Amino acid sequence: MGYRLAVCDDEQSYSDYVADLAGRWAELAGTQVEVERFPSAEAFLFRYEERKDFDVLLLDIEMTGMDGVELAKRVRQESEDVQIVFITGYTDYIAEGYEVSALHYLTKPVNEEKLFQVLTKAVGRLARNERALTLELPGETVRIVLSRVRYMDVLHNYVTVHADRDYTVKRPLGELEKELDGRFFRVGRSCVLNLAYVQRVTRTEVELTSGERIALPRGQYEKLNRAIVQRM
Repeated sequence: MGYRLAVCDDEQSYSDYVADLAGRWAELAGTQVEVERFPSAEAFLFRYEERKDFDVLLLDIEMTGMDGVELAKRVRQESEDVQIVFITGYTDYIAEGYEVSALHYLTKPVNEEKLFQVLTKAVGRLARNERALTLELPGETVRIVLSRVRYMDVLHNYVTVHADRDYTVKRPLGELEKELDGRFFRVGRSCVLNLAYVQRVTRTEVELTSGERIALPRGQYEKLNRAIVQRM
């Protein structure tokens, strides 16, 4: 199972150092980790708007421009699942850490053993908090937490998982459906919806909070509405 990790620090040498440690931890833990580095909070948010797919954020607090605390608040508005770890030389921000449910504080210089312990704790919490789909794509293995999946649909022998971006795999829809939980509902033979994203239902289509519209097969209107009511 792989994880996506972001290191946000305006000091490049330190960002590289932490990223290298994270890669070493992944080797020892026998897991896969994809690390992206960002020189500022603004750079991170620009990327985050496109794909909200990070599992762990290692954030420097004192950065030029937007600081790490404000960035953490922005991220927390979008996701309760991301594990946030502050990296700082100060202890003045502990109260702010409670506000964003930060997993841990690491003081500079970051100790390798401490970082390894924190990353192990982070992935443990992720595993407890959220089930996920693991997709084997050409050249990479992608882990997508279920809360990010809006819907899945079938075209020929391929399933596309619509999340922060689209992932297409050659697997039966029924096989993927076994990895889902009660928030998902099968609509006909070729589509599975995440009910949390349903905004409006008519007899002919479903509108999602993302603005996407999905055709509703005949006979599915009442079933879908019952599923939505039962979930409330």
